[in-house]
Amino acid sequence: MKFLIVGLGNIGAKYESTRHNIGFKALDFISEQSSAFFIEEKYGEVSSFKYKGKTIYLLKPNTFMNLSGSAVRYWLTKLKIEYKNILVITDDLNLDVGTLRMKKNGSDGGHNGLKDIQQTLSTNQYPRLRIGVGSDFSRGKQIDYVLGEWTEDENLILNQKMKIIKEMVLSFCFAGIENTMNNYNNK
Repeated sequence: MKFLIVGLGNIGAKYESTRHNIGFKALDFISEQSSAFFIEEKYGEVSSFKYKGKTIYLLKPNTFMNLSGSAVRYWLTKLKIEYKNILVITDDLNLDVGTLRMKKNGSDGGHNGLKDIQQTLSTNQYPRLRIGVGSDFSRGKQIDYVLGEWTEDENLILNQKMKIIKEMVLSFCFAGIENTMNNYNNK
């Protein structure tokens, strides 16, 4: 069985440490811990590793956040992976910094990366792992906030959560989404 784990973010050094790139940061951690290295491929950087008989592909799209759908569709088709076996990792302004929430499906919640995936796949029926980045910004400053760099305190919190994010991804692939949500959400 195959799984595609997609981390959302923007390419380029200027975005590397921004809140919007938490999906890339999570995949970098998982790949390092799994000794799986990214290779530049069509529509993104791709890595893969085996876990308990499952093949797990990691994708960091190079299409920029707001155009992530084409990369997701390409790799789902190329690898012949079903929608239920995709997990999109993204930032979420509606969750406190470091809060982790896995969902089976749902709206884009105003997130342009999820919106593009939903439009491109013509469905919102795919799992996602939302990582809280907080909402400490004034009205009209949302874009500046998500494209802003993490504070030192936020980095500490997120670095502590990376191991749990990896556990959640592996649990999703091995134990399924229901078990993963029951074991990790709201904890």
